[in-house]
Amino acid sequence: MKFKTTQQGGVTVIAIEGNLMGGPDASTLNDKLVELVEVKKKHVVIDLSGVSIINSSGLGMLIKGASTMKGAGGGLKIAKASDKILELIKITKLTGILDTHKSVADAAASFKK
Repeated sequence: MKFKTTQQGGVTVIAIEGNLMGGPDASTLNDKLVELVEVKKKHVVIDLSGVSIINSSGLGMLIKGASTMKGAGGGLKIAKASDKILELIKITKLTGILDTHKSVADAAASFKK
């Protein structure tokens, strides 16, 4: 898994590429989120358009990230997930925890509502 971080207005966008399978990647993503909190960047969109495979550990990474950002007074949104990933989120009953959007722009705009 690789990721690239960009800014879109007051929102940080993290575009992930590769498989979201946990392991050492979990701490890398979590470290990045903690770093963002430390510099007062508390609104994050995770762009999953480059992710084709996700497992339970990958879902755990997203849940932990959402918890980290919520605990800091911000939030984490998921954008551009494949139908397969959206179905997995629905089946595992995580729709109340992982806020999904069709596009990065929609996810970023949802912070202003």
